[in-house]
Amino acid sequence: MKIVIDNAVARFPEFRFREPLSWKMEEGETWAVVGPNGAGKTLFTDYVQGSVALKEGSVRHCDRTGKEVSGGIKTLVFRDIYSMSGVRSMYYQQKWNSSDADDSPFASSFFDGLGQDRIDRYTSLFDISDLLEKRVISLSSGELRKFLITRALMCEPSVIILDNPFIGLDEKSRAALDSMLSTLRERTGLQTILVLSQTKDIPLWVDKMLPVCDRTVYAPVSREEFFSSGKFIGRLFPDSPAELSLPGAVDVRNVTDYRNVLQMKGVSVSYKGRKILNDVDWTVAKGENWALLGENGSGKSTLLSLVCGDNPQAYANDIVLFDRRRGTGESIWDIKKRIGYLSPDIHTYYLEDIPCLKVVASGFFDSIGLSRECTEEQYATARKWMEVFGASYLAGRSFVRISYGEQRLVLLVRAFVKSPEVMILDEPLHGLDSGRKALAKRIIEKYCSDPSKTLIYVTHYKDEIPSCVTRFKVLEKISRQE
Repeated sequence: MKIVIDNAVARFPEFRFREPLSWKMEEGETWAVVGPNGAGKTLFTDYVQGSVALKEGSVRHCDRTGKEVSGGIKTLVFRDIYSMSGVRSMYYQQKWNSSDADDSPFASSFFDGLGQDRIDRYTSLFDISDLLEKRVISLSSGELRKFLITRALMCEPSVIILDNPFIGLDEKSRAALDSMLSTLRERTGLQTILVLSQTKDIPLWVDKMLPVCDRTVYAPVSREEFFSSGKFIGRLFPDSPAELSLPGAVDVRNVTDYRNVLQMKGVSVSYKGRKILNDVDWTVAKGENWALLGENGSGKSTLLSLVCGDNPQAYANDIVLFDRRRGTGESIWDIKKRIGYLSPDIHTYYLEDIPCLKVVASGFFDSIGLSRECTEEQYATARKWMEVFGASYLAGRSFVRISYGEQRLVLLVRAFVKSPEVMILDEPLHGLDSGRKALAKRIIEKYCSDPSKTLIYVTHYKDEIPSCVTRFKVLEKISRQE
C-alpha cells in the first residue's frame, strides 16, 4: 500500500502539528516513528489512518496501480490495548478473585470467525496457543500484549501500526515478535509502522526512520543515517539534570521497627486447576534491594499481589509482612500505607478523568482517584515530586488525555509521593522514552541509597535494573497443567 499525506492541517487546533504535515510511504516500505513521550507520535498515526478531520490538505491510501482504497490498515495503539480486550469494564482486584474473574471472556472467543487454520498458523508463530484456554482478565501484561498483537496480525492487513510492541515482553518474546514481523514482511508483503519511544527497540529490518518531537515531524532518514549521526538521538532524548534533590515525607508517622519486609514459605497459588505459583520461598529483609525476574506468565504480578494485599489467596499461604503474619488482624490499608506500588494492573484500571496532580496525590491514600481532599502541604509535596521527575508540565492536564508514556510517568511519581518504606515497582518504565527512563532510574537509585528503604523491582530489560539492586529472585514459568 502507498500512503500519501499532503500538507494536512487538522480542523481542530488540538490535533495540529506545528507545520502542515506531509509524508509518504511507498509500497513495501517499513517505518519506525521515533520520539519522546508526548511528542505527537500517536497523533501522527491518526493522520496516517485518515481519522483526523482536516481543514486543509489530504490523506490518500492507494494500491500499486494508484487507485485509492479503503481499509487495509490495522492499528494497535498502547493507550487502547486494555479497552480493546474488554478488561477495563472490570474492577482492579477482580482478576485475583476467582469467582468474579469468571465474568471475563476466554481469550479464544476473540478469534471467533477467523478460521482454525489461520488461528493455528499465527498462534504458533508467536507461541501463544496455551493462552487461548485462559480468561482474558487472567493474562499477564506481557501475555495480553502478545495475544492482542497476534489477533491484529490475524486480520492480515496490508499495513499494521504497532505502538511500542516490544515493551512488557520478555527477551524470548521480543525476539519471537521481531522474527514474526520480519517473516510476514517477506512472505506476505506486510508493511509495518512501529511507534517507538526508545532506540534500542528499532529492528534491523526497518527501512526508514521518522523523528518526531514537540509536535514537529522532521525529515525522514534511513536507519543508518539515524544511528550514525548523534544529532537525532540527542535532539529527541536529551540528558537528564546532573543534580537530584528528593523531597521528604509530608508527615512523620510512628513506624514500628521490623526485621523483614517479607517472608514467604511454600507459597502456592492456583486458579481453576491451573497452578501459577508453586512452593515459593522468599525472604526480603529491611533495606535490601531486589529484582524479581521471570518470563511472561511466570507469576511475578501474582506474587506481588499477595504482598500488596490485593489477592485473597494470601490468607491461605504462609506469608509474613513487616514481621506480622497475614490474617492476624491487619487491614489491607495497614499494609498499603507502608508501600509505594506501581504495576501494569494499576495503570490498566486507573481511568480517572482528573488532573495529573490529583493522580499523584492519590498515592497518599493508595486509591484509584482522589478519595479525599489533600492538605496544601500534601499538594506541595506532590508538586515537588512531579518537578523531580520532570512532570510538572502535566500537573493541570487530564490524566486520560495524555500519552500512555506520560501516564506511566505520573503513576510512577504517585508511587513515590508518600516517601514509603518499601517501593514495589512492577515494570515501572513501561512506555517511558529513553531520556525519562534514565532520569527515573537515577531517582530510584538515589531514593534507595537510604538504608531504611527497601526495593522490589520487576523488569524484562536487564539494562533497566537499578545499580542499587544486589539480590535477584527468578520465577520459573509452570508448564500447563493437564
